[in-house]
Amino acid sequence: MSNRILGLLAVAVLVLTSSAWAQGATAKEPVADGRTLSEWGGDLKAAAPQTRTAAAYEISGMCAAAAPAVPALIEALDDPEASVRFPVIVALAEIGPPAKAAVPKLKKIMDEEINDEIAAAAKRALRRIQPDAVSSE
Repeated sequence: MSNRILGLLAVAVLVLTSSAWAQGATAKEPVADGRTLSEWGGDLKAAAPQTRTAAAYEISGMCAAAAPAVPALIEALDDPEASVRFPVIVALAEIGPPAKAAVPKLKKIMDEEINDEIAAAAKRALRRIQPDAVSSE
């Protein structure tokens, strides 16, 4: 009888520790509004501009923890909708120095974008990501 109790106790400990370990492994990815960074990053390619915009804003709220999304955000800088590009730039700014790979594209946007708000946002993002990338005019 005591062997059976010890066996059940060992199984219970094993189950509890393995589920806690599994939760710890998945908890490393940032979560916003119940969805992981990967899920929000996937939404940057959604058909609806509203979905892409919402994804960029959710990613921006994750700040530097969203650094793994930088490649997807850089790709989203080419979105045809200004309403999407703006929050993408905000997200890159919120990520800060870990978004350094976006600097060349942000410089191009700052210099060539016809939408003044987008160009100004790119300049602000550059100041947060790599201050020396922007001249102090």
